[in-house]
Amino acid sequence: MLKQYGVDAPAPDAPPSVADMRAGNRMLSLAVAPDPPIEVAEVTNDRIAGVPVRTYRPEAPGTPPPTIVFFHGGGFIVGDLDTHDGVCRRLCRDLGAVVVSVGYRLAPEFPFPSGFDDCVAVTSHVAEAIGEYGGGVLGVAGDSAGGGLAAGVALAFRDEGRPLAAQLLAYPSTDLSPGRSHASLTENATGYLLTTAEVENDIALYLGEMRAAADFPPASPLLATSHADLAPAVIGCGEYDPLRDEGLAYADALAAAGVTVHKHRYPGLIHGFLNFAARSKAADAAVTEMFREYGELLRRSA
Repeated sequence: MLKQYGVDAPAPDAPPSVADMRAGNRMLSLAVAPDPPIEVAEVTNDRIAGVPVRTYRPEAPGTPPPTIVFFHGGGFIVGDLDTHDGVCRRLCRDLGAVVVSVGYRLAPEFPFPSGFDDCVAVTSHVAEAIGEYGGGVLGVAGDSAGGGLAAGVALAFRDEGRPLAAQLLAYPSTDLSPGRSHASLTENATGYLLTTAEVENDIALYLGEMRAAADFPPASPLLATSHADLAPAVIGCGEYDPLRDEGLAYADALAAAGVTVHKHRYPGLIHGFLNFAARSKAADAAVTEMFREYGELLRRSA
């Protein structure tokens, strides 16, 4: 399936170690990233609340520019500031936004809720110091595991009376519960880069001894008691993705609660398409649409 993106990645003979998973994810992500990198005005590395972050500032900022806190995907196990550098650069350029990418702690070394706590801490700091980031509205964004973290942060902020302006969730992981039965987990179990077996392994490593936490919103936003009064959202999933149906179910849950949602099920696309936009016209079109709609939601809240 990856050959359509110009990448030849044969399946391994045996399940890889965590170190191999991280190395493979990094190699693939950098291989499909825009080359040369998308230009922005400034990129700086720093720490917020002890968490590594990378801040992107646009050459043509809005007035004032919105700020987006971004959480990378990778099943809560892999991924880093570099694997999603191209995504964040494009988000910064296309929306004229300040983007703060979060290098949250990863499992299994740091199981749930460590990574989630990092995401909340960084977003809280940015919210309290928004003037340092341009002074505009604040949104969250993420893909895959990062999409689930973004949804969880939006829920936490709502519950604290600090609503966000908008959320961008690309093929988000929204349901880690043992009883989930989304059809896409069976339909797209193999053959499309991410497998259902890998999803199950990631969840086990992420939750560790906290498996009971799978039924609570920080781990499974789809299971929140209420989705009312959440930030408006753009949610996009690929047709051939094991996580497709839980992402679309989350969009439906928000819409049923009266939240404005742009929901997309993109034909032919697989998991991780944000990273493949430089290699696939279909992925590029999907990213263009989602970023445009997200920017409109942010401007509407300004």
